[in-house]
Amino acid sequence: MNEGLFLILALLVLSFTGIPIYIALGIGTMVALGMADMPMIVLPQKLFAGMNSSSLLAIPFFILAGNLMSRSITTKLVDVANALIGWVRGSLAVVTVASSALFGAISGSGVATASAIGGIMIPAMKKEGYADHYAAAVNAISSIMGPIIPPSITLIVYASITNVSVARLFIGSLLPGIILATVLIGYNLYYGQKHKLPAHEKMPVKEIGKTVGSSIWALLMPVIILGGIFGGVFTPTEAAAVAVLYALLVSLFAYRDLKLKELPKMLVNSAVATATIMMMVGLSKASSYVIVTSGLPQMLLDLFPAITNNRVVVLLLLNILFLVIGMLMEANAAIVMMTPLLTSLLAAYNIDPLQFGIIMSFNLCIGLVTPPVGLCMLMSSQIAETTVSKTIRSLMPMLLLSIAVLMLITYVPELTTWLPSLIK
Repeated sequence: MNEGLFLILALLVLSFTGIPIYIALGIGTMVALGMADMPMIVLPQKLFAGMNSSSLLAIPFFILAGNLMSRSITTKLVDVANALIGWVRGSLAVVTVASSALFGAISGSGVATASAIGGIMIPAMKKEGYADHYAAAVNAISSIMGPIIPPSITLIVYASITNVSVARLFIGSLLPGIILATVLIGYNLYYGQKHKLPAHEKMPVKEIGKTVGSSIWALLMPVIILGGIFGGVFTPTEAAAVAVLYALLVSLFAYRDLKLKELPKMLVNSAVATATIMMMVGLSKASSYVIVTSGLPQMLLDLFPAITNNRVVVLLLLNILFLVIGMLMEANAAIVMMTPLLTSLLAAYNIDPLQFGIIMSFNLCIGLVTPPVGLCMLMSSQIAETTVSKTIRSLMPMLLLSIAVLMLITYVPELTTWLPSLIK
């Protein structure tokens, strides 16, 4: 059997048995190296080379920033969104979408977004009379904006494998994230009117101003992070460090909801999450080496012309492939496994690696709300105390709209390449 194909099959089989992805990737790579009669020294060499990138420093910083802001900063973002649009029917659902977008613009993680925003908004929606499964569905689908709206941990992982600029990927993902947020807000406004969901009284301008004023430190955080990156003030890695420092200062001195004795636990949790991702990225270098030297990418490239030579159809097939993969695997693991396979295919069909990285990330993020993995869907259902089957039924219209946005950015490349071209 081809060593590269064996490695991928071993990764899938071991993952389904419950073995952590990074351990499964390491075992599969070691066995594949033995099958190919390659020296085992290749594994630590490639592992170190894969992690030896300054851009990867952004990952631990963004994870820590998300943990630091999961208290009053998140609550303040929700308060502002509620003050501005709380008077329309379905406003709490819209606030959930807007708050997830704001939180995602700092944390870069879907699971962190589902947990932080869901812990506040799902109980609030249930208290207002929203169906528990609808509250869970709104929170789940909104959380996928965490890895779509920049900064995005999945895009950082993709950039480390392909050498595409992280800053350009962040800029390119901005429009798709805004489009998705707009579509979800529109649907929830329609749903709110159709089902006569409750609405709050319109706040006086003075009260709105007071709410915004008290939340100014929280509102400045995404402005500083994204403005700094897009304005060229600092790199994404530097932006991540700034996010940690800013969140720490605001939590300790402005809102005073964080105690110094709580910091060690946050640091440990962030370190564990970072270690898992970094091991996957490092091992991906070794697995990529095995896959490429095995000739599997060329075999895959030769297979596509047998099916079709149409670029439109190729993009559709790739989207279907990643929608299925997203149902079965965690996004970072899927990027690590599939990117080396598809690099030559992108060049053959003249697909921009920047556009494809955003398409793949968007696609795999949809997997956060699709069974059987669907971590954000499972987490949201648990918070709402409802069944997954009910959540899926409420989720389906929003999921289809998300797939429609995916098709839009797939076949209108300017939506992902226009802003980066301006910066360049």
